[in-house]
Amino acid sequence: MQDFAPRQVYTRAEVRRLLGLQERRLRSWEQQGLAPRLSVYKFPDIIALRTLTRLREAGVSAAKIRQAVTALRENLDPDSDPLKELKIFSDDKRITVQVGDSKMEPISGQLLLDFDRAELHKMLSFPSQSAAQAARSAEELRRLEGASWFEKALELERTGAPIADVIQAYEQSAGLDPASAGTFVNLGTIHFHLRDWEAAERHYRRALDADPRYALAHFNLGNLFDENGDSAQALAHYMVALRLDANYADAHYNVALLYQSSGQWMRAVRHWKAYLKLDASSAWATIARQELDKLRHATLIQGSKRIDEPAKSTA
Repeated sequence: MQDFAPRQVYTRAEVRRLLGLQERRLRSWEQQGLAPRLSVYKFPDIIALRTLTRLREAGVSAAKIRQAVTALRENLDPDSDPLKELKIFSDDKRITVQVGDSKMEPISGQLLLDFDRAELHKMLSFPSQSAAQAARSAEELRRLEGASWFEKALELERTGAPIADVIQAYEQSAGLDPASAGTFVNLGTIHFHLRDWEAAERHYRRALDADPRYALAHFNLGNLFDENGDSAQALAHYMVALRLDANYADAHYNVALLYQSSGQWMRAVRHWKAYLKLDASSAWATIARQELDKLRHATLIQGSKRIDEPAKSTA
């Protein structure tokens, strides 16, 4: 297998793929000041976006995230970036920050009442290495190594390397970090294109084992069942993807096609309209408008026919 050194920077498209992040959402975070607009991303930038993704998926509002980040900067360092430098997570839709072995509520700064600024920085910079902390550090190193293999796999794909090499790199990543849902999704997609349906489904389901709320994994399972003619299973997974992310444009598109093909025209119209609200200018949007026009025309014709037809009992 070719030996690639870990990359130092990532393109916007690669970051979005790594995190399963839609362009629309990323632009929204940039506009709200939660993330800087970058042409290339370094690993700390990806960590910050991953933290944002997890907080939003846990139901924490953008306003609360912004308020917490502002408070942390005021209490720690105005030039710091807490999303990159601290472990920030949600606890029942409340933001919590890990500081050493303790937790801090960032808005009130409760932990800061017990430590002066110098002691807090000491805790952040030089945490004592208990056995539990050492184990966590080792696990984090494994995840970082897994991320490095993930990067190699992406690079191999980008450069057109043999597919066996790409699969091997992703499998190395998965072995080091079994919680990397993105790795399993990409493996599933490779097997999907190889038309190895069993392997593709297995990897997509492992992605959901790692992250049950991963909309992209549900969407890809929908594609797999759709490709194999199982419309019911395809629709079920597309709808789960939409429950997890109501603005998932591609899911609206595919759901509209399924409803349209099964004669459920009004439902199809609803999803075509939802798609066009999210994507008004691409080539796919042109197709969506054409399909929507067909349905509108068909509905008008059907409606005119019904005028002369006797009403049917619903009892």
